[in-house]
Amino acid sequence: QRNAVVLAQKQQQTLTALTNLTISDEALASRGFALHRTINKLDLDHLNSVFVAVGFPRRDTDKIRVALENSDALLWIEYEKAERPVAFARATGDGVFNAIIWDVVVDPSFQGIGLGKAVMERLVNVLLEKGITNIALYSEPRVLGFYRPLGFVADPDGIRGMVYSRKQKKKR
Repeated sequence: QRNAVVLAQKQQQTLTALTNLTISDEALASRGFALHRTINKLDLDHLNSVFVAVGFPRRDTDKIRVALENSDALLWIEYEKAERPVAFARATGDGVFNAIIWDVVVDPSFQGIGLGKAVMERLVNVLLEKGITNIALYSEPRVLGFYRPLGFVADPDGIRGMVYSRKQKKKR
């Protein structure tokens, strides 16, 4: 699968604009959803199931835990009736200038009701509140349209992301 690199370069005034959330915490709660910003209560097996449901490879849960513990910010939404995560996103970075958003997922049974937008708006707000304005993410080409209304654009300076790929040399 080919990843398209998408970057959002936010100015400080964007912070004010983004605090207007599409769906409030109260509205989420009234629909049976709880917002979480830590890995407490997060069942990693259930999160892994959401990853697999959206097409990510199944991951070792011990490695997921390490990745989450090393994330600068994360946000997940629990469907309280089922006590399961249904939406998730996290970010890593240097804590000052740059951040990369990873693992944005919404359980297919819950897509189309605003949960992806809810986690993304709040995650971007967390980063902007820390003063981080260079925010990047990797996305499947088929979902680029989801990120554009949230302020993400292909890099305006034309910079292309690159991914390290260690290929075996052919023996002669």
